[in-house]
Amino acid sequence: MHDTTALLVELGSVILGLGIIGRFAGRIGLSPIPLYLLAGLAFGEGGLLPLGASEEFTAIGAEIGVILLLLLLGLEYSASELVTSLKTQYPSGAVDFVLNATPGAAAGLMLGWGPVGAVALAGVTWISSSGVIAKVMTDMGRLGNRETPVILGVLVIEDLAMAVYLPLLTAMLAGVGLAGGSIALLIALGTVGFVLYLALRHGRLISRAVSSDNPEMLLLVVLGLTVLVAGVAQQLQVSAAVGAFLVGIALSGEVAEGARKLLTPLRDLFAAVFFVFFGLSTDPAEIPPVLLPAALLAIVTVFTKIGTGWYASRRAGIGPRGRWRAGGTLVARGEFSIVIAGLAVATEPRIGPIATAYVLILVIVGPLTARWTEPVASKLQAVLAGRGKKPAAAAAEERPMPSHDDLTPEHAGRESD
Repeated sequence: MHDTTALLVELGSVILGLGIIGRFAGRIGLSPIPLYLLAGLAFGEGGLLPLGASEEFTAIGAEIGVILLLLLLGLEYSASELVTSLKTQYPSGAVDFVLNATPGAAAGLMLGWGPVGAVALAGVTWISSSGVIAKVMTDMGRLGNRETPVILGVLVIEDLAMAVYLPLLTAMLAGVGLAGGSIALLIALGTVGFVLYLALRHGRLISRAVSSDNPEMLLLVVLGLTVLVAGVAQQLQVSAAVGAFLVGIALSGEVAEGARKLLTPLRDLFAAVFFVFFGLSTDPAEIPPVLLPAALLAIVTVFTKIGTGWYASRRAGIGPRGRWRAGGTLVARGEFSIVIAGLAVATEPRIGPIATAYVLILVIVGPLTARWTEPVASKLQAVLAGRGKKPAAAAAEERPMPSHDDLTPEHAGRESD
């Protein structure tokens, strides 16, 4: 078969298959991410029917998918919202980092991956999936709940932290050493600070320069600017994903809203390609040996994420039920974990299978914990409270009841109630 013909046939089959998978996932109320990963595993190296002709195109599409994921994420936030969240939620962000990055780092070291592998796996376990969590909250009708701003605040802190973490990880993966890593980190911090300053002070001017009443022109300008900035960021060792995220932050108002509507279908298409490509690059035979450590890591980080949400909600003065709901909602991992693993897999190939298994577990468990953490916690609290009351009730039964003559008017009133 001619190369172009084979490419079209394979690419068309992949896109059609993704559409069918997405519809099926929507019918059963599940995020399509685990199904995309499974599809990639089925048709990748060592899978049922490896794809060859479309591999190069899929790799480029995956890069575009990461850029669009981060661009659309940046468009969700204004610079002022990011600064406000940073001021109010930084203690919760610090707790989130300590509780959830530590298990990944410890597991990486115990598996013998060294510092670079440990830092990469720490990122995989640290960052929650904004996309999955947003969909879960929408599906469950919780966008108006009191704990929702707390959840969004933790996610914003994580997303902003990625602007520092990804360049640092990229420098470590490139083996540039401490000096080079410090320079990359300073460049990243300087770039983030500069973009936030421009967005806060001159956001309207930037948006006005990009704005267009013609949807086609707006799409071309925003997409072209994003890809250009992502390429420059990659050249500076800051990470293309961070460059795209910063472009999204810099745009605001009607421009951001219009760009979001135009780019969302493109984001969904290329993000699906990205998840499939990650599955394609992972040999299914490598996953069974890492299922046990992935499952143990998932169990530990389920509880650490629940603890993060509980702490953050408690700081905000939210009641126990809202605290448990917030914790359960934050459990899901997804796109960021795969992005981090995708960056690290060239240097530490063993991270691919364990990251795939880990994300598959938690992207399925996440919606379940969002729904059931609060009812289960409330039930356990009620049972424990009931046990605590039994000794007091038994002691009361053992005490002799006072006679009618011994009752004070206060006691008599209580008896009649």
